[in-house]
Amino acid sequence: MLPFPTDPVPPLHEVRVLDAARVLAGPFCGQLLADLGAEVIKLERPGQGDDTRGWGPPDVPGFGDLSAYFLSCNRGKRSLTLDIASAEGGELFHRLLAKCDVLLENFRTDSADKLGLAPGALLAKHPRLIACSISGFGRTGPLKDAPGYDFAVQARSGLMSITGPAEGPPYKVGVAVVDVLTGLYAANAVLAALHARSRSGHGYAIDLALADCALAAQVNVAQAYLTGGAVPSRQGNAHLQIVPYQLFATADGWLVLNVGNDAQWRAFCATAGAPELGAAPEYATNRQRVERRAEVVPKVDALMKRLGTAEWETRLTNANVPHAVVRTYADVFADPQTLARGMKLTVRDPAGNPVDLIGSPLHLHGAAAPEPTMPPRLGAQTDAVLGELLGLGADAVRALRDKGVV
Repeated sequence: MLPFPTDPVPPLHEVRVLDAARVLAGPFCGQLLADLGAEVIKLERPGQGDDTRGWGPPDVPGFGDLSAYFLSCNRGKRSLTLDIASAEGGELFHRLLAKCDVLLENFRTDSADKLGLAPGALLAKHPRLIACSISGFGRTGPLKDAPGYDFAVQARSGLMSITGPAEGPPYKVGVAVVDVLTGLYAANAVLAALHARSRSGHGYAIDLALADCALAAQVNVAQAYLTGGAVPSRQGNAHLQIVPYQLFATADGWLVLNVGNDAQWRAFCATAGAPELGAAPEYATNRQRVERRAEVVPKVDALMKRLGTAEWETRLTNANVPHAVVRTYADVFADPQTLARGMKLTVRDPAGNPVDLIGSPLHLHGAAAPEPTMPPRLGAQTDAVLGELLGLGADAVRALRDKGVV
């Protein structure tokens, strides 16, 4: 690898983010920004905090407000508790915003309007702020006031209609993928707005909807409908537009076969001991194989069942045919590749005990990366944040705590 000049600070050094979002999409965005070096302050309700703190088990032993769910999307942040619905809390909130570059929020539209926190009102008071609003259906349209939940949006967006076996009920994806995708879109939008602000000098309002992100992320399958007019049917573990590209049973297990082009098709047939299948003119191109899916897949299925998984791994690797064995998390987190890429990292809980976390997939050569830190306990840094940013002393914070403001 060529040497890179190394910047001693992370890319988002001196960018401060107030993460006032809850559950997954917004917090996941905040964690990505923290991974890039932003100072991320997680704003939570006094006494309760983010709902996901209680979404266990499992939890970190001895700390019931540090569930696995919460750990997954709050690495590298500090926690501040503040009741922004109170008069004093609202005033402190705006004082904090004046010190921040980015606000992440998923307030309901009616709640934001009532508190004077709609994007237009926020930018009127804080003209350089990047205000990123995440909601189920966005700030416009007939559903703008409706709540949004990942599972419901998977259903409404068409995603469930293409997920699951060809027969039987539709399936949701095994993780809250709409929330995660929305967090990724949000991080991209925030970074673009920060870049634009350096040129324009003014802030931006970002309006992100789970429903929009879910639809956009269906890329080629949704586009196939717009292009061809046919509603796609569920393919189970197969691919709508590539054959053979799906899960197959071996003699003793399961293996995903990813034949992505015609050369790989011929290589697969040769290593499977069926070169005549690879030479068959009616199956020569992917278009032909898709059109003759009902003929091709059973032939491949019969070939795959002749050998065990280990033998197929050896043969397919030697033939340069893409494939993968279906693995469990126990396999994944013990994999040398996972460990080499830092996708399992260890931090310390408040008692000093080691806690394993999912690592960041972001690897930027030429820039320093922030040291990973444990997701915070509820309000753990309230005193520090209010002291550092607003100059409030211990007595002032104690008085606010007595009144339930923090």
